[in-house]
Amino acid sequence: MSSGIAVASLEDENGMSESSKLPPQVQERLLRLQQLQQTLQSVLGQKQQIEIELMEVEQALGELEKMAEDTVIYKSIGSLLVKTGKAKIIAELNERKELLNMRVKVLSKQEERLRGQIKDLQTKIQQDLQPVSP
Repeated sequence: MSSGIAVASLEDENGMSESSKLPPQVQERLLRLQQLQQTLQSVLGQKQQIEIELMEVEQALGELEKMAEDTVIYKSIGSLLVKTGKAKIIAELNERKELLNMRVKVLSKQEERLRGQIKDLQTKIQQDLQPVSP
């Protein structure tokens, strides 16, 4: 993700940081922008993990569809493998798939909202900094 504003602490020849010369309102907005960007990164990471798990569930369901009804299937429960029926495992995987799809939708909405907040904040910061720019 590339943002239009880089948040950095630059020091001038007197050791003063550039951000300490900014009005408090701008400093607060820059801090808020950093927080929103970190939150967005976290949401994107969670979403990616869930999408990977969702792909694995879909692959497992695809493989189960190819198997005969009387095929012996073992389910991993902790460090144990337990014999289970095909219909039961398909039902469990479909339930898991539905839950993962809902979670992806929630995270996508959260991502969209965060991106909007970041964009708005970047615009406000750019407006705040315009009179300061030469």
